[in-house]
Amino acid sequence: MTVPASHPCIVVGIDGSRAAIDAALWAVDEAVVRDIPLRLLYAIEPGDFAQTPPDRPARKLAIAENAVRYASVTTEAAGKPVRIEIEIAQQPPIIALTRASASAAMVCVGAVGLHHFRAERAGSTAAAVAQSAHCPVAVIRRHGDRAGRDEHWLAVDPQAAADSDAVMKTALDEARLRGLPLRAISHGQRVGCDYPDRRLERWRRRYPDVDLQTTESRGSLVEYLAGHGRQLRMVVVGHRNQDAVRQLLGPAGNAVLHNADCSLLIVDRPNL
Repeated sequence: MTVPASHPCIVVGIDGSRAAIDAALWAVDEAVVRDIPLRLLYAIEPGDFAQTPPDRPARKLAIAENAVRYASVTTEAAGKPVRIEIEIAQQPPIIALTRASASAAMVCVGAVGLHHFRAERAGSTAAAVAQSAHCPVAVIRRHGDRAGRDEHWLAVDPQAAADSDAVMKTALDEARLRGLPLRAISHGQRVGCDYPDRRLERWRRRYPDVDLQTTESRGSLVEYLAGHGRQLRMVVVGHRNQDAVRQLLGPAGNAVLHNADCSLLIVDRPNL
């Protein structure tokens, strides 16, 4: 059931959790719009073979096969023309996902893994992969039952000048794919960090079908997210915006994202 990871694809970390299934379902559209495969990757944590019962590796493999099989059936049931690949790696999850990110267009993980019991905190795998991957990383939270789509939007914080274009393009592509408005956060009190409305004009010309507006924040990114609550579907930040990344992956940021039911997309060098 193992497929070597070499060509561009959307990689989803599978661990048997509901959060991983949500990430896989969210990732289907990412694969379809790029016309690349969706790879379901399960990583088996190596054990201490000197102390491992003889049947333990076989049990771990069976659990992995069941998890990816269920994820595959669930994503196929979405009824979209997605090509599904399966990979079972004998590596720690963080290492396996980081390795896969070298050729992936995006890595998607659930916000909370199978063995993480506090939903308001990101799992250690999600947090580590988000900071070490070589491509954009989506940390997905289940949106559950919400009001109409018209009341929701995506937010982007294009502060880091070095990668602001890549961040904006990724956010606009995502807004177009999901059919949602995009709000570019302007930090009015931070000299040199502003992304004024006039700089959005060229993006509006390139994406005339996306409702793109500026929204002002007088505090931190976490404070902005807390203030807009469940209207947000996703926030997009650049990997080089380390202050924002640390905040959003830390306890305070995760609590806000959990309460808002808001996913996170961290943009690094895209491979496709």
